[in-house]
Order: sequence, then structure tokens, then C-alpha cells
Amino acid sequence: MEPFSREPVTLNEVVFPQDTNSYGTLFGGRLMEMMDKAAGIVASKFAHREFVTVSIDTMEFKSPARQGDLIEVVGKVVFTSTHSAACKVNAYATRKADWTRKEICSGFFFMVAIDTQMRPIPIPQLVPESDEEIADWEDAQSIRNDLLERKKQNNSSSLD
Repeated sequence: MEPFSREPVTLNEVVFPQDTNSYGTLFGGRLMEMMDKAAGIVASKFAHREFVTVSIDTMEFKSPARQGDLIEVVGKVVFTSTHSAACKVNAYATRKADWTRKEICSGFFFMVAIDTQMRPIPIPQLVPESDEEIADWEDAQSIRNDLLERKKQNNSSSLD
């Protein structure tokens, strides 16, 4: 089974007053919502499956976005396992005053493909080709391995 699309997904939004806190900056939760949406869309586009989010990791807020900024969220599938896809998502803010663009956040979103009964189903596999794709694959695989190890430790400790 081959991937249906390896193309990234880009979503664009404007930061409106209802999206901001008392400092006039974008709520982190609102940005995470945009990023999660991009991850879900790019995973679905990649595999032609429905996906749910199972984990978000290494989320790094680098700089605030302000009311009126344009937000660009770019998601791409960087790792796959039998039923899951890891999506690397980067967010950028463009200030309309001077049209400068800077990265404001990045993170890895782990998505699982599901059927109509909410059971995991197989997906096409990504084969990294470029040096950048290999580096992203290795980063995502390392994060996934850490998550699985923590889950294993939590399950075994609860049995003590």
C-alpha cells in the first residue's frame, strides 16, 4: 500500500481578539488546536484514513503571536508505524505591519488511523528519502520509543 500524498498541509488563520489573552497574544491552546487540525488533515491526506490524536510531544512555544498576525501552520507526515503516523507541525506568525515572518511553535503529533468502530487500522508506510526526511524520521521514532517506554513503565508500576 503506497501513500496517497506526501505533500505537506498548510492552514492559514488570522489572530482575532477572541483568540487572545489579556496581553493581546494568541492563546497557546488555540494554536495547539490549529496545529492538531493540520496534523489530522495531513495524516488523512497521506493515508486516506480517519485519524485521532494519541499524543503530542516536544511542543515548543518559541515566540508569541499577536492580535492581527497571520498564522501559517504547516504539517507533514515524518514517520509511520503499522497504524500510526507522526506529523511534524510548525507554526509561523507574520506581522502585517512589516510582513516579517517567524516560527512561533513546533511539535510532533502522533495520530492513529481508525475504522468506524474506533479500532486501529493499517496505513501506508512512509519511506524517508532525503537527509531531512531521515532526520525527521529518526527524531519522531526516538520520541515514539520514549513514549512507549514511559507507557510500559507506568503500566508495570501500577501493578506493584
